[in-house]
Order: sequence, then C-alpha cells, then structure tokens
Amino acid sequence: MNGIRGDAGLDAIVVGAGPNGLAAAVTLARSGLRVRVYERADQPGGGVSTRELTLPGFQHDVCSAVHPMAFESRFFREFMLRERVEFVTPEVSFAQPLEHGRAAVAHRDLARTRDNLGVDGPAYERLMRPLVEHSTRIADFTGSTLLRIPRHPLTAAAFGLRALEQGTPAWNLRFREDAAPALLTGVAAHSILAQPSIAGAGAALALITYAHAGGWPIPVGGSQSITDALLADLRAHGGEVVLDHEVASLAELPSSTVTLLDVTPKALIRMTGDAMPGRYRRALEAFRYGDGVAKVDFALNAPVPWTNPDLRRAGTVHVGGTRAEMADAENQVHRGRHPERPYVLVSQPSLFDASRAPAGMHALWTYTHVPAGSSLDRQEAIVRQIERFAPGFRDTIVAASSRSALEVEAHNPNYPGGDIAAGSPDLWQLLRRPVLSPDPWRTPMRGVYLASASASPGPGVTGMPGWLAALSALRHEFGTRMLPDLSPRG
Repeated sequence: MNGIRGDAGLDAIVVGAGPNGLAAAVTLARSGLRVRVYERADQPGGGVSTRELTLPGFQHDVCSAVHPMAFESRFFREFMLRERVEFVTPEVSFAQPLEHGRAAVAHRDLARTRDNLGVDGPAYERLMRPLVEHSTRIADFTGSTLLRIPRHPLTAAAFGLRALEQGTPAWNLRFREDAAPALLTGVAAHSILAQPSIAGAGAALALITYAHAGGWPIPVGGSQSITDALLADLRAHGGEVVLDHEVASLAELPSSTVTLLDVTPKALIRMTGDAMPGRYRRALEAFRYGDGVAKVDFALNAPVPWTNPDLRRAGTVHVGGTRAEMADAENQVHRGRHPERPYVLVSQPSLFDASRAPAGMHALWTYTHVPAGSSLDRQEAIVRQIERFAPGFRDTIVAASSRSALEVEAHNPNYPGGDIAAGSPDLWQLLRRPVLSPDPWRTPMRGVYLASASASPGPGVTGMPGWLAALSALRHEFGTRMLPDLSPRG
C-alpha cells in the first residue's frame, strides 16, 4: 500500500478529484512531490462541477453554485483563486421573500442592509458589525479544527457568544419584526440541522459575515471554473489525474509514500479493510451522517417572476417564509418527514453570467432538504413553494432535471443518503471530525490521511480539509513544516 518511491515513482496518491482532493494534490505537487489523483467519475470536480443537465446550452452546477468562501478560505487566499478565476459578485448577496410582496434583503453593504430592515436594522447591525470588521479572522477561526487555541481570542469569543444567542431559544430576543430573523434562519438552514442549533447559527454568522465583507461570488462559466483552475495548477507542477477509475481498496493502488483520501469515513473503512486498527474503526463507525438534499435544475424561458423586484438582484434566494416557517420545515425533515412547504435554496446565475444559458433563456439551480436516504422526487413541492412568492413561475419552465437524495448519493458517494455535508455538522461532530484529535486528518495507518469534508473543518467549498491534510502529511511523512507557495507566481 505504501513505500518510498515504488515502481510507479509516486510520492503521493490522492483518491477523489473534488475540491478537497485537488487542494491536497496541488499542495503536495507544489512541494515538489510527484502526485497522481484517481477519480471515479468521468469529470473532475465532485461537488464543484458544471454540466448540461437539462437542455443543450444550459450550464448547471451539479452541487455548489455560489461560493461564499472563495475569497475568505485560507487555502483559496494562498492559491489566489480570485486572480485565476473570473467571478461576479451580486450587490445583493442573499434575500428572503415574505408574504404580501415583502422581502428581507442582505446587501453587501451592511449599512444599507440595516437601513432596509426597519426597526430591527440597528439590532442586526450590532449583531454582525464586529464580525464583518474581522472577516478574515472569522474565516481562520472557523477554518480549522476547533480544538486549536484561536489566534484572535476576542474575535472568537464575540463569534461564540453570538452563536449561543442565535442557536438557542433566545434567538428572537433582540428582534421585534420578522425580516431580520428570516435573513438569519435562511442562512442557518444551509447547515441541514434542526433549528435553532448552535452549529447552524455558527454557520449562518460566518456566511453572513462574508456576505457583508466581500459578497457571495459566483464563478463565471460555472463552478467548474474553480476545478479547472486547480487542475491547471496541478498539471503545471507535474501532477496527473486519472478519470473513470474507482478505487475499491487501497491495496489496488501503486506504491507511494502517502495516500490522501477525499472520501467519507464509511468509504475509508471499506477501502482499508483489516489494515485499520479496531479502535479507529469503531470511532469511524460512530461517525454520523445528516439529512439529505433533493435537487432540481430548471431551464427557463424568462427570469423567475418574483413579486418583489429586489429578489431579482440577489445571487441567492432562501424560499421558505418566516423564521418560524423555515424552522418548522427543517425540524420536520429532522423528524423524518417531507414538509408540504419546504425550505428551498435558489440561485439563478444566468442573471449575472450570460454564458450559463442561451440568449433570452435562464438556468435555475434549486435544492431542498429531505430525510436521509429519501427516494422522493421533490420537483413539484419546489415549484409550488417558488410559485408562492413568484406567481407564474411554472409557466417559465422549459425543462427540468430532478434528483432525489438517493440519486444525489448515486452520483456522488461522498454524499451518503444525500448528505452533501459528508457528515452531520452538529457541534459535537465539528469538534470530532472524524475523531477527537488536534490532527484529525492523520489516520493510524502509516501514510494514510483523510482529506475530505468529513474531516475538520468540515463542509463547504473551502479546500481546507484537503490543504490541512496535505500539510499534515508533509510534516509527518516528509519532515517539512514549510508552507509551499501556492500563488500563480510561486
């Protein structure tokens, strides 16, 4: 399974060409190692890929569409992603339709957001201003294992106190109306956790911080552009990528010094077999996966006809009504039910990037949350919920591509039961992801590292689990603590 520069002459093997696997591969290649990546699909990228899912000419993002961490992730800052990929950043980061044509709108400008939130505007600004002013510190604090002593403890304390408030039944104490709470819960629901929850509130506060600090950027040409930039850098530094190659066991791989796996703990157990020590196996078997998503992509002949025109300027729209309505829908999912009025996450990138659809047409990206392993097609429920705030939406649909949670897993095994977080991101599992350790990427098997979203710091398109796994491998297997220069000029 391992060994120093075997017959293949490889220093490192990476299994999985998702954003974390590629982040690991780029980091190792930049350190002068010979790297090979194996990917089971016919297209690299995993959750950061773009395909024609409905009709020719319509470019749909397979999983991630909007990238709040593209400018804030430590790995992407080191890689200088924004210099390599063209992004468009909507002036309205996200928005929330409410009844009677109203909407809660989160502008990039925090002061403008405050001014449009009525009586709750100052309270919302007091909640977010200390975090927005230190967005890079927030990204660094949330972007590694939570067992590490934070570099900026006062910022971490401010973040933690706000997460405690917004993650408990105290979440409404500072607000009087429904718009500001809806904005917060619309983002917290990204976590696919019961509401309120401390981990969900933490995710919301981090993402909203980035929304006001720099916006939520959308890559021109689709999320595949991010994957293409990583691939180009890997190949420029001698790395290889082998597609259409599923790895069932590590014993199948050529000899190498290190093996980094962009897979779930479930897959890691299967791939290592008897080589995995029993205690570590039991810890991985206790790793819990969360609820799933059902995804629907639409080809439209016109933009979504939102009743409130401000929604047409938003890169992301959270459809679900008030905080109470969204919490009820998410908690029904947590109890194994399919809500009649689900929370729906919506993005229409063709409003900002004309390359996504033929002239005069639009590509719409949506998903909703469902119980783990659901086989239910949720297209009609999504259409009805959007129609609630955009009458006539149904008439704009030209074609659709719908996937149940089980079909999402079939497309990408890193999403067990449709869990796109690759493991429940509740507070306990953010601490032990996948095990309680200051170096959770390193396994007890020599030279084997976990480099997926199932490892710390967890889900999101950040590249951080892969980057941190690669840095751990460089320290332990190659004796170097020097951070490789990942910049385009490095």
